Amino acid sequence: MRGAEAAEFFYDGGRFVRARAIPRSAKHLLQDAGSVQALEGEAHRHRKDLFIDVAEGHGAQELGHYFDEEWDRAEVRRPRRIILYEDVSAVLASAVFRWSGLPVDPGTAALRARDLQLMVEQAAGFGPANWHARRRRRAAEAWARDCVRRLRSGADGAGGSRIGDTDSAGHHAMLAQLAPALAVALHRDLQGRLLPEEVAAVELLNLFRPVVAVGRYIVFAALALHRHPEWRPVLAGGDKVDLECFAQEVRRFYPFFPFVAGTARQALQWHGHSFTQGDWAILDLYGSNHDPRIFEDPGAFQPERFRPAATGDVQPGPFGLIPQGAGDPLQGHRCPGEDMTMELLHRALRILATDERWTVPAQDLTVDLAKIPALPRSGLVLERRRRR
Repeated sequence: MRGAEAAEFFYDGGRFVRARAIPRSAKHLLQDAGSVQALEGEAHRHRKDLFIDVAEGHGAQELGHYFDEEWDRAEVRRPRRIILYEDVSAVLASAVFRWSGLPVDPGTAALRARDLQLMVEQAAGFGPANWHARRRRRAAEAWARDCVRRLRSGADGAGGSRIGDTDSAGHHAMLAQLAPALAVALHRDLQGRLLPEEVAAVELLNLFRPVVAVGRYIVFAALALHRHPEWRPVLAGGDKVDLECFAQEVRRFYPFFPFVAGTARQALQWHGHSFTQGDWAILDLYGSNHDPRIFEDPGAFQPERFRPAATGDVQPGPFGLIPQGAGDPLQGHRCPGEDMTMELLHRALRILATDERWTVPAQDLTVDLAKIPALPRSGLVLERRRRR
């Protein structure tokens, strides 16, 4: 299924559910048992509110601030030649750990950053590489369970147990005032019970993994700047509209996960196709973001298409631009972290457009669309300019 109408049919109305929608090997790496992505209905909305609360409470700008600081910290130890994908993933991991309020030493941060990378890199893989990533996922979950225990133990002495003594709205309001990691540890279900330790650990990783995954968009943003250098002085000016246009076009133009899947909740009809209960459906995200019915000349990289003057002050709606899902994030399965993605892209673009210390040497920058998720083959190598 492809296009805005298909996205609305797929995401709205509760027609499709996530049960049995993806292979177990991928589910273990990207979601795991009991996670918010695996829930439906009121239980899903209640758990999803947790992630929306922490994003709004601490906010995308605060995460962006930590990203800037960690980027600068990393600069003093960067060698003359780096692979941007590896470098920025480590920076993002350190930033999100600090943002979450979880103290993590540099060695642990580097180890967990690689674990979080592998969860994304091998989600569509099979065989030994996938098995290795799943072993690393289990190690990360064990670490996260220990974090949950320590967070809960510290919160008990500070009156954290009282957070459960409120209605749902009050519960979420109180969690929004906490550091994100602590909010996850103290989240309660619809019956007022703390999440099982293993589920809270999974949700803690769900807080971290998507932020590290933004590194792929940052690499594609650097690739776009390399191929469209006329945008460097424009973005160096730091105008938010320019940054927004370029970041949105990066998300539209370049591949990430190319599709999402669901299974029909009941018998359905769509454009002459009959679904029976349990039938598998795939929504083509990449194809929808390159659909000529939505975007003129979709095969061209044109950030100008997102300028208000070009769109009549109306950006593509919730079913138009869908690199991170479609619909209303408050009600459905659309990613609640898009504001964070955009903030991090804005920050990275400012840095990449203004920092003239790095060049892009000759390398293999081809992007294989058959690889999921895709990335430039070299990971995008940057080389420090030699002093004259």
